[in-house]
Amino acid sequence: MIISVIQSLIIGIILSVLVVFLHNQIGWIFSSSEAVIKAVNNLSILLAFTILLNSVYPVLSGAAVGSGWQSVVAYINLGCYYFIGLPLGFVMGWVFNTGVKGIWAGMIFGGTAIQTFILIFITMRCDWENEAQKASMRVKNWQSDARK
Repeated sequence: MIISVIQSLIIGIILSVLVVFLHNQIGWIFSSSEAVIKAVNNLSILLAFTILLNSVYPVLSGAAVGSGWQSVVAYINLGCYYFIGLPLGFVMGWVFNTGVKGIWAGMIFGGTAIQTFILIFITMRCDWENEAQKASMRVKNWQSDARK
């Protein structure tokens, strides 16, 4: 799993750096409108952070779900997005009057970032040898049940 996280992180870093360096050109892919190009340019740093976090999060989430922690991942997801990300996005977007940039930043840093760090913490503290033994026992039980 460490290899998968590192590989995803490297890909995320490469793509994020591309977005940061090519921020003036990205808007041209979508439109020739100056307003759209300016909006994309203004939001490109948030896009870079989103790409970086979303390159690592699915690997961590997949490992956790594959280890049988579906409910833990679901609670982390709900808690981070609905109790932290959405309120933070609302406050940043409407109260501080930063618009879509604030909403997006709130969701990234309040939802995805916190969720990713929680999953990193859980993954690092996990006894993977014990998890492998439990998985092996489950497979043996399923095989014996299938033979009946």
